[in-house]
Amino acid sequence: MSVLKTYGDDTNSFHPSKTWRLSGNRLQGMIDGKEAAAQAADLALSTERFFYDIFSYDYGVELADLIGKDREYGKADLRRRIEEALGEDDRITGISDFTIDFDREAANVRFTVNTIFGDFNTERSVTLG
Repeated sequence: MSVLKTYGDDTNSFHPSKTWRLSGNRLQGMIDGKEAAAQAADLALSTERFFYDIFSYDYGVELADLIGKDREYGKADLRRRIEEALGEDDRITGISDFTIDFDREAANVRFTVNTIFGDFNTERSVTLG
């Protein structure tokens, strides 16, 4: 079972997603709802999957092996990898409005994350070359 499964097997009852707010290297109070889901998405997309022993193999996104790959390959596979990483969190229902722009060696990715609390926009830069 994923470390991000906040709702367990009992889907009829609501379990809060309250967590600590991270601000740089500090904890600053508590957050819940859409803000907590946004923070969780940011952390998952900032963590390379299979790289850190402390995280389960469900956590993170696989981006390191895209370095040096062709743009068309990266463009085709990037959305799937992001959806897979975010799909491990029960609060996130999907992504939409996915766009990729290339700037030299980087793929700039913009998309909307759909959650049970509401949607939010996010942006990532992924090095391909």
